[in-house]
Amino acid sequence: MLVFPDAYLVIAALIFILISLYTEFVGASYSFVIAVIFLGITRVLTPSEILAGLANEQIAIIIMLLLVGEIYRQTGVLNGLFDKLFNGVKSPGQFRRRMMWITGSFSAFLNNTPLVALMMPYVHTWSKRNQVSVSKFLIPLSYATILGGCVTLVGTSTNLIVGGLLLDQKVIPNVEPLGIFEFVAVGIPMAFIGFIYLSLASNKLLPDRKAALEKLHDQDRKYIVEVEVKPGCPLIGKVIKETEFFNAEGLDIVEIVRADQRSIPASPNIVIFENDTLVFAGNVQQIAEMVNTNNGLVIPSVGMFAQKAETQVVEIAISHNSSFIGKAIKYVNFRKQYDATIIAIHRNGEVLSGKIENVIIQSGDAILLLAGPNFMILERSQKDFFLISQVKEIRKLGFLKAFILIGGTIGIIVLSSLGIIKLFMGLITLLLLSLMFKISSPKELPKSIDYDLALIIALSLSLGIAMTKTGVAEFIAQQFIKLFLPHGTLILLFGIYFINALLAAFITNKAAVALIFPIVISLANDLNLSPHGMALLVAYSAAANFMTPIGYQTNMMIYGPGGYKFKDYLKVGTPLTFIYMFVAVITLYSIYF
Repeated sequence: MLVFPDAYLVIAALIFILISLYTEFVGASYSFVIAVIFLGITRVLTPSEILAGLANEQIAIIIMLLLVGEIYRQTGVLNGLFDKLFNGVKSPGQFRRRMMWITGSFSAFLNNTPLVALMMPYVHTWSKRNQVSVSKFLIPLSYATILGGCVTLVGTSTNLIVGGLLLDQKVIPNVEPLGIFEFVAVGIPMAFIGFIYLSLASNKLLPDRKAALEKLHDQDRKYIVEVEVKPGCPLIGKVIKETEFFNAEGLDIVEIVRADQRSIPASPNIVIFENDTLVFAGNVQQIAEMVNTNNGLVIPSVGMFAQKAETQVVEIAISHNSSFIGKAIKYVNFRKQYDATIIAIHRNGEVLSGKIENVIIQSGDAILLLAGPNFMILERSQKDFFLISQVKEIRKLGFLKAFILIGGTIGIIVLSSLGIIKLFMGLITLLLLSLMFKISSPKELPKSIDYDLALIIALSLSLGIAMTKTGVAEFIAQQFIKLFLPHGTLILLFGIYFINALLAAFITNKAAVALIFPIVISLANDLNLSPHGMALLVAYSAAANFMTPIGYQTNMMIYGPGGYKFKDYLKVGTPLTFIYMFVAVITLYSIYF
């Protein structure tokens, strides 16, 4: 029942949010702040209802998952595994397809949100390494986990909630519980269709946005770095044009130095042999990523530095009165003097060739160093160079720390999926252990919290409260169902799916299920329709949520890191939502009705 005039105020707030988010009149978080404050001033929402979202468990879970993902990014502990899983990937399209199949397959049986949290750091790393905007991958990552999660009863919490509601309802007696694989008739075909759609649509519909830091590095100077081709490297026997580096943005093979010290220009048809030294020209970020890769290419000067627990890539410039001027790099003992080693060099306006160790240092040369933990202390009192920037921090975990981080994460995912522990308690325990064992820094970790994201989620929950308490959500649902009811069962199913998907997009999928399920189960009883078919319809329409960032946790998780806007979800997710609706309704109608 609508509560007047509060319902009109809620509708006005909704219209404002939709217009503001789509036109980007103000930022996303400010849009929700303005709307919710308006509802507070007009007394539609009480202060406690506005603040209720801040105490919501799901918000804390999303923030903690992003923090865990940040720890994985900083330590790079899973990069070796992911490098093997994505071995042989040569293009963004191929990477996106493999990423979707991997995450989609796992999400059918495991909690979606931790999977996205684990995958996001590597997607960022791969994007930077290959100079592709991460915004081309994160929406497909989230959507793939949603598609995979809809394949089984345990794939998403929304399915489990619907299963629980069906078991607990008293309207239709003796209803059998939903089977774990009862979702596959729609879930598996839609996983295939959804992956194909995302593979075809992502390049055209997704934005090509880069963070400010990435844009800055696009204009960085080119450094020269050499790497050795070690036994077992997948590049051995390939010609240059067959490698991932051919035509890669920001990184080029410029020459090959063979064992006999011959320098060979890097033409596309040159074959790469074991023990070759490849000379690359690349920007700061690309070379920094090469330091910590597991692809059989090794920077010779790194040596034992690779075993240090904490290192960082730093950029320096040689001063005009430096004692290094006129000396070959191999005679400058950075390792002993500054706990650092030279990995790359740039000389403005001059092409350097041959072995880097033989380059004579000049005033103004820019040099990339891989520096140990004592570098910052040792460099303070010297006058040989200026510190330009700290490019990247690299942390190596010992066995115990890696076991705590990886084993703890796997344990949390499994135990929370089985209902033995709460995901919230598992994550907070893991974060506490990471601080106790110095896996993460108590100073650095809070810096990675996305406060805008937390605010959007919290206030969207407050908005959902306003829609529910004023009767707006129930009124919309009932009016749509009345509209479709006279036109037969098939049209009614389309109507229920559409309205539930719409509600889930704006008041979260769990709230939409709680609102629509009692109405739908009553309809099933009155019209003698299959309760299982109706329950599955509610589950799919709520869980397969692609149109907005609000409706699903993983959509919210990627919102900030991907640099997305509200309309990006509408542009990519709306067609996928309608495809899913058509397949789900037709399939369920043919099986259950």
